[in-house]
Amino acid sequence: MAHAAADGWIGASLLRKEDARHLLGAGRFVADIRLPGMQDVAFVRSDVAHGVLRAVGKPDGAAARVFTRADLAWVKVLEAGPELAAFRSSPYPPLAEDKVRYVGQAVAACLGATRGQAEDLADQVAVDIEPLPAVVDCVAAMRPDCARLFEAWPDNAFIRSSVVEGDPASLAGAPIRLRRRLRMNRQATVHLEGRGVVAHWDHRQDELVIHLSTQGPHVMRLGIAEALGLPEHKVRIIAPDVGGGFGGKNRLMPEEIAVAAIAMRVPHPVRWIEDRREHLIASVHARDHYYDLTISASAEGELLGIEGSVYIDAGAYALWPTGAFMEASMAARNLPGPYRIRHLAIDTYTVATSKAPMGPYRGVARPGACFAIERLVDEVARELGREPAELRRMNMVASAELPYRTAGGLLLDTGDYHDSLAKAVELIDLDGIRARQRTPEADGRAIGVGFAFYSEQSGHGQAEWTKRKSRVVPGYESARTRVLPDGSVVIHVGAQNHGQGHETSLAQIAAHELGLDPDRISIRYGDTATAPFGFGSFASRTIVFSGGAVAKSCRAIADKVKRIGAHLLQTEPESVRLENGAVVGATGAVSFGEIARAASIRQELLPDGMDPLLEIVSTYEPSDSGGVFSYGTHAVIVAVDPETGITEILKYVVAEDCGTMINPMIVDGQVQGGIAQGIGTALFEEIPYSDLGQPLATTFADYMMPCATEIPIVEIAHSVIPAKVTEYGVKGVGEGGAIAPPAAVANAVADAFRHIRARFDETPLTPKRVSDAIAAARAAQGDAP
Repeated sequence: MAHAAADGWIGASLLRKEDARHLLGAGRFVADIRLPGMQDVAFVRSDVAHGVLRAVGKPDGAAARVFTRADLAWVKVLEAGPELAAFRSSPYPPLAEDKVRYVGQAVAACLGATRGQAEDLADQVAVDIEPLPAVVDCVAAMRPDCARLFEAWPDNAFIRSSVVEGDPASLAGAPIRLRRRLRMNRQATVHLEGRGVVAHWDHRQDELVIHLSTQGPHVMRLGIAEALGLPEHKVRIIAPDVGGGFGGKNRLMPEEIAVAAIAMRVPHPVRWIEDRREHLIASVHARDHYYDLTISASAEGELLGIEGSVYIDAGAYALWPTGAFMEASMAARNLPGPYRIRHLAIDTYTVATSKAPMGPYRGVARPGACFAIERLVDEVARELGREPAELRRMNMVASAELPYRTAGGLLLDTGDYHDSLAKAVELIDLDGIRARQRTPEADGRAIGVGFAFYSEQSGHGQAEWTKRKSRVVPGYESARTRVLPDGSVVIHVGAQNHGQGHETSLAQIAAHELGLDPDRISIRYGDTATAPFGFGSFASRTIVFSGGAVAKSCRAIADKVKRIGAHLLQTEPESVRLENGAVVGATGAVSFGEIARAASIRQELLPDGMDPLLEIVSTYEPSDSGGVFSYGTHAVIVAVDPETGITEILKYVVAEDCGTMINPMIVDGQVQGGIAQGIGTALFEEIPYSDLGQPLATTFADYMMPCATEIPIVEIAHSVIPAKVTEYGVKGVGEGGAIAPPAAVANAVADAFRHIRARFDETPLTPKRVSDAIAAARAAQGDAP
């Protein structure tokens, strides 16, 4: 039996329900699904970054087991990206036709009794590609003489736009004007479970059944049905346990369409399980931002404005449904951060290159924007000889000013940013670190402390997505609450759990509304045949939207339960309450189970005219769908070896506010997990490309990730300032942990070498980049090591 918090189930740190099956090895992922006669798919992939596809030759005697674009010519290519005339179309077929545009693009699909046999067949497929110049650098890609990936385009931009606010011309005479070029390099999403598809035609139900590792089954059904020319009632998507996604499983990928199409052409199930090499070269990529910015400030340290350009390397294609167009807009809009910066002039370019397509990844654009603005703030502080934390405090929006619309157009809603900063300063012991820095370290390393503030737009709905011209507008979530005859409860939701603990936190919300123990409540999801329509889990929206839908449906159920209970107690509904699994009134109590039995199998006991059953579907969207903002201050202490460039994190603290916490333990896990990924961005993870467009990190031997020894135990301080427009005052928390670490770590490394003015403006801060920057700074000052 679970135990409630002092004031109920909201705020109780319950152990996660879903952990039991995973600890016992009883989870069921796509790779665990075995169907009679199933065959495996292996893809033939381009080894050329950009070229004309002349021919694909099938091996003799095996043509029926090799599929090319010609074999899937009936599959429709979906239009991806926003519904904006300015956004250029980049048709992305399930298998390449006419051209290939990145190393790893699928050219053919081969079937075998085992994956090994399918790969052996793939090795025999002859692919003839005439190479064209690769487009690798997103800034150079915009030059007139650069090769174009799509010949009909005038240049390589999917879209270009500008964000202008205030009077940028007034910045020309500012006392402080610092220009910096900052880079956040390309990453993979590296979820624990790779992508996976198992598809077959179910002749009994006359439908295509697809087991898919995805964050949004209903939206994937929409896209797959359209691509295959099927009505949606003949496509069933089942997402079993999903081993992480972080955004990377929230787009429809060509392999998924190809496998589903092949399943319609063969008399047996087919399966594709992504391996790590495929993931690193051909799955969703992320980050890859370039900033050329000038920040202006007064002599007293007031931040005045930002001007410049933002380039987003979006890879070769836009992914359905929305493409990568939001990345540039979100980066530009988030550049002012929490500061009173009133002048903004940013040109943005979303650029096509010979790389795997960009998709969403934990934080979507905000890690890059946070890295840019927080590094610039530190640079201004260094220029003025000021303490960076103090300069932040001076420029931060005060709680009395909230709600506050930034120069980027974001409406910051509730919070106390100064309190967050003050808590982080105290937790990191800033005075103690400054005192320690006055004495050289015995091991010769340099000590630095860095701060970074983030805000996380979460729970944004119809207003925000329509403003972005999205093809799919995720403006609500749904929940179907069903009380069974014994009084236990099953709730089907449209959201998709992929590691966040939804089975626990949503059950706590239901328990709060129904007066039941969470152990009596089951949360179900992931099957389009049973779940009400929903958009899935992404953008830190589940606790806002799905939590709200669960609360709304359970309140409706609770109202009917009280009316039945009052009838059985021979009293008025207004005089009873739900408490500890029963309806309680002045004359006694009747259990939830007795009421459910009456509603389900003894309807003669119901009030006259009341319909039987306790079941309802509800949808929910916050009253203001522009989003609510979680926020926090990250602070980190690092030790850096100036000769090797190796950086060690000594201490990491966060002071955050995500509104009301349904389950504080789950919140802490989300923060800690996000920081682990942010440290990967800061210090380790990168997919570089050669001039020929060849990816240079194709295995975990080349693609570095933080492990247990590199990830510190994070000290977390919480504030709770509820949102005003959501159920219980919740805000999303899923992405915030990943946004600030690159900026905080880079600021800490820069702080360690502020005396030589070393510059650290590119992530990841690999040992070579760090040692090179230190050597360059020493050389500029004529200093010896």
